Parts: sequence; C-alpha cells; structure tokens
Amino acid sequence: MSRSFTDIACHDPLLLLAAAIVLEVCGTTSMKLSAGLSRTGQSVLLFVLYCIAFTCLTLALARIEIGVAYAIWSGVGTALIACIGVACFGDALTPLEITSLLLMIAGVVGLNLGGQGH
Repeated sequence: MSRSFTDIACHDPLLLLAAAIVLEVCGTTSMKLSAGLSRTGQSVLLFVLYCIAFTCLTLALARIEIGVAYAIWSGVGTALIACIGVACFGDALTPLEITSLLLMIAGVVGLNLGGQGH
C-alpha cells in the first residue's frame, strides 16, 4: 500500500518542520548569493527553495501549534543564517547580537517545554 506525502507528513511533522527550516536557510543563502537578484540561477533557486520551504511548513502546521512551529522555524532559521553569515560571508556578531541569539534559542526551548503538557 502506497502512502502519500501528506500521509507521511501527518505522522512526522517535526521532520517537515526541520525540512522547512533547512530549505528556508538555503533559500536565504541563495538570496545573498543572487547579488540583488542579478544572478539568474541563484535568483530562481531562492524562489524554488522558499516555495518548498513554505509547503513543508504548511504541512507541518497540520499537527504542530502555529505559535510553537513559527517560533522554532524563525528562531532556528535566524540562528543558522547568523552562523552562515559569520562563517561564509565574513559577517561580524557583537556580544549583544550573540546574547540575543542565545535568548531567542532559549525562548524556542521554553515554548517547546511549555507545550508538553497539552
């Protein structure tokens, strides 16, 4: 018996959320590499990656509370993009920015722990 993508998604929404995060981070990296949409390949890639990322996020929301899912998606994505910025593009992070990223991660953990009683 063959299962559809949606059936699989309903059984593992965290996997879909993780895929949405990775695809969004790749899309954002492609956005930077597109040089203001002047590079066609990277520009097309960013739209394709964002489209798939939002599809995965939408499917994950069928089983995860929207506030928790969005906090995880945006928080983890932001932290990963900040790390990629430092590692690949020479961005600098101030101590305040590092502290803010750590607080954001703590907030995501708190949301997850707070939702375990539901």
